[in-house]
Amino acid sequence: MIDFHVTDEQKEIRDLAHKFAETEIKPIAAKLDETHEFPHQIFAKALEIGLLNVNVPAEYGGNGLGLIEEILINEELGWACSGVGAAMEVNNLSNWPIILAGSAELKQRYLPKLAAEGWKGAYALTEPEAGSDVAGIQTTAVRDGDHYIINGSKQFITNGSVANFYDVFAYTDKAARYNGMSCFVVDRELKGVRVGKREDKMGQRASDTVSMHFEDVRVPKANLLGREGDGFKIAMQVFDRSRPAISAIAVGVARRAMEESIRYASERKAFGKPLFEQQGVSFMIADMAINIDAARLLVWNAASRVEHGERSAKEAAFAKAFAADMCMKVTTDAVQVFGGYGYSREYPVEKLMRDAKVFQIYEGTSQIQRVIIARELFKK
Repeated sequence: MIDFHVTDEQKEIRDLAHKFAETEIKPIAAKLDETHEFPHQIFAKALEIGLLNVNVPAEYGGNGLGLIEEILINEELGWACSGVGAAMEVNNLSNWPIILAGSAELKQRYLPKLAAEGWKGAYALTEPEAGSDVAGIQTTAVRDGDHYIINGSKQFITNGSVANFYDVFAYTDKAARYNGMSCFVVDRELKGVRVGKREDKMGQRASDTVSMHFEDVRVPKANLLGREGDGFKIAMQVFDRSRPAISAIAVGVARRAMEESIRYASERKAFGKPLFEQQGVSFMIADMAINIDAARLLVWNAASRVEHGERSAKEAAFAKAFAADMCMKVTTDAVQVFGGYGYSREYPVEKLMRDAKVFQIYEGTSQIQRVIIARELFKK
């Protein structure tokens, strides 16, 4: 039986996330956007009530929530501020390589600190010359006794300047391309780890985004995730989880834009009647509702497949491509509903539109999602 209903426990988690988003994030979202300030206080409160690092298994002191719960939370966070939501989600993203491929020692060393102390992680894959082309990374890890020496630079690393550790992807055998890529947990305190330029972004300005530099960083052999050459496989396993999670934030942004549009169209009058009675406006908002619901169902489907242990590359790409493009369209239309006021920072839809654009870029561009989808369709 196909069931699109959430359980009572999941409803409680979603309600908790919405209350947190409404009371703790929404009131200061505009300020964080203006100041580009990292939301340390929000992270601390989220940890206190169980909304940070939600995927840490119970045996390590975490909540052990599944991907379905994670996307329910993320939609509410995105509804309030996608910059904050993205920053919190990147913690979950950074945990996944350790959860999926870490040794018992690595899990014991890092996961309890994430659950109890609110440690922050960063996912260091993208480079100045390698974004969508993952195999194009230049970072290397050379074996030296019981250590690896890592050299390279990473770009657009969310949480980079506040992270306690990094999941760093590097070639241990560059000639083998995809099969020669490995992944390491790199502590912030190691000599040679350096935070670079902070990006001045169009949107999602509350999330910390920087370049990172690794110069002769000696990383213990024990910090290798899985085996040498497992890096690309780990990245793909993480994408199956992170793409639906990020897409849920996009759904939240679009839902907020629709709600703001409904409110404005109900209050504003044109030609002697409420704006929503103008068919050109009401149809635009109706299309928002259709596409938001469709995106949510694609996100739920992708997450559900992961929860059932099924391969989800195609479905995750469906969710990411549709939700990202939908969010951009909905927020653009919301600005149109508001007219001249929508272009003003006095109203929230201007920020929502700026925040929306990056969904079509990070976690794999909308074009790359279509490459993945086409590849999966023609495999057989």
